[in-house]
Amino acid sequence: MAIILAVETSCDETAVAIVKNRNILSNVVASQIPIHQRYGGVVPEIASRHHLEAINVCVTQALEEAQLTWAEIDGIAATCTPGLVGALLVGTTAAKTLAMLYEKPFLGVHHLEGHIYASYLSNPELEPPFLCLLVSGGHTSLIRVAGCGDYTLLGSTRDDAVGEAFDKVARLLKLGYPGGPAIDKIAKQGNPKAFPLPEGRVSRPEGGYHPYDSSFSGLKTAVLRLVQQLEGEGEIPVADIAASFQATVARALTKRTVQCALDYQLQTVVVGGGVAANSALREHLAAAAQGHPFEVHFPPLKLCTDNGAMIACAAAEHFEKGDRSSFSLGVESRMGITEVMNLYG
Repeated sequence: MAIILAVETSCDETAVAIVKNRNILSNVVASQIPIHQRYGGVVPEIASRHHLEAINVCVTQALEEAQLTWAEIDGIAATCTPGLVGALLVGTTAAKTLAMLYEKPFLGVHHLEGHIYASYLSNPELEPPFLCLLVSGGHTSLIRVAGCGDYTLLGSTRDDAVGEAFDKVARLLKLGYPGGPAIDKIAKQGNPKAFPLPEGRVSRPEGGYHPYDSSFSGLKTAVLRLVQQLEGEGEIPVADIAASFQATVARALTKRTVQCALDYQLQTVVVGGGVAANSALREHLAAAAQGHPFEVHFPPLKLCTDNGAMIACAAAEHFEKGDRSSFSLGVESRMGITEVMNLYG
């Protein structure tokens, strides 16, 4: 298996990693969370500027930790879609420059495919087909994985992504940014049954509900109205609201995932993305798996959030298939997971 160095700069993490045989040789992440906390969210221009400042240091550190030279690297990869265009440009330009300088193949990687491959790093024996529940700040998807680059989107969100909903509810509750960890932490002190909240369902034109699609706008609105109501009654029970919201999200995602896995007769479910770190989601899915004929795999917490190792792992699989990207490949803020193979050839 090839040794791949990969750069990930799709949002606010400057990450560089080296992977071989689904094993992490180095995994460097320079987080910008303290920088963006004062704004309550990621500011694209500021993110790009800090990527520029951190990228060279991260590349050097990754090579040092892996104890490798450029001669031992087989290919260089970078996230090129989806994400913040300015941030993506920093990472892909750096990767292309290094690939040209050291005469290495270049591979552009789809960010969501990276999240799928995070589970390969923690479960090297994992093989398709399987169902991936991908939950992050920008995405909520159920994806059937048939092989490297072979993906079928079975369900998605019709409005807010689940991570976005966490951020917005955290802002309502004045818990700060990022919302997911803040809610998860305070929810441990609350009662998840304190407030009944709507799980959200997506209607079909012909009637009934789509079993795999999600909707979180109604849930977010319900929390807003609850907060407004309780403000007039005295002190707001933030922990109880956070726990109730988190439990509602976990139930909704678990129901859709279980139904999808059963309908498509998939015996393995993997979870990826930043929200895969959520304790309630992990508990609900683990409990559901005990009563059904499938296994659930979660990557370790450090591989749930954006990192270069998952990008390197995905790139290594494509490298072994003979896939290569053109140096003229651009970046895109949006691209569906089913369009992955457009990045090669």
